[in-house]
Amino acid sequence: MKRRQARELALQALFQLDNHEISIEEAIGHVTEKQDPFLTQLVTGTLKYKEEIDASLVDKLENWSLARLPKIERTVLRIAVYELLFTEETPAKVVINEALEICKVFGDEKSSRFVNGVLSKYTEK
Repeated sequence: MKRRQARELALQALFQLDNHEISIEEAIGHVTEKQDPFLTQLVTGTLKYKEEIDASLVDKLENWSLARLPKIERTVLRIAVYELLFTEETPAKVVINEALEICKVFGDEKSSRFVNGVLSKYTEK
């Protein structure tokens, strides 16, 4: 499975976990029958570090609260921030680009601009 597909499926699984009381395995099973280590890592890692990710996002959001964000954007941001802060295998530019492309598929026309604005703050020195 390509990483873009794994990220898209992770978005769908995390979206389900946000809305239903199911296990990680059930959520992943609802979106794919394939076993993929990267997909599992994204879902479990994003959930494991959710508090730290959300705290980090709150610091980066301007004039927005995390609770007010549309669920798609919030979930895409959580996955991307997990990759940026807790993994080292993917360059930041790639993580951000992947998040933007996923927003174009699952969000509206404003989603990718908003997500880009937030994620770009993670690359500023």
